[in-house]
Amino acid sequence: MRNKYLKDMMYAAVFTGLMTVLGWISITLPVLPAPITGQTLGVMLAGVILTPKQAGLSMTTYIALGAAGLPVFQKGGAGIAYLTGPTGGFIIGFLIGAIVISLIKGDGKGTLKVGTACIVGGMLAVYAIGIPWLCFEITGSLFSWPHVVSTLAFVPGDIIKVFIATMIGVRVNKSLEYQLSA
Repeated sequence: MRNKYLKDMMYAAVFTGLMTVLGWISITLPVLPAPITGQTLGVMLAGVILTPKQAGLSMTTYIALGAAGLPVFQKGGAGIAYLTGPTGGFIIGFLIGAIVISLIKGDGKGTLKVGTACIVGGMLAVYAIGIPWLCFEITGSLFSWPHVVSTLAFVPGDIIKVFIATMIGVRVNKSLEYQLSA
């Protein structure tokens, strides 16, 4: 595609849509302060497949649409109040996480490097922003042992998402390279 700006916008639109769809995959457990969603898989896939600019643009678009009132967040949530609520930090973390993954992944064809990028960006970066934000919204403090410990329940599912994103991302990146060279 000759128009780089158009290509960036198209990828951003596709991954914004993917984030919206994955937001409907949501499990609420009474012991967790936030629902388990498919959104972190979308963050990981965006970071693994897209350039840092494209990944950032896709997450910025996702956040902006939700802030403007379009029902793109978890289970159709929307609005500024949603962004400033207990799970708002995770949503902001999606932007940072996708960019971090894209910066770390290298060419996106090495399983170990892509998996590591997904853990660092898709889990650690998102948690580093989301958990303190959640604690502050609920307790008024950036740290609360009960809330931090309860978020450990997200780890097993996120490890599964790392595996899925790594397998899909590596395959897509190899396929894209093959198509571009043909």
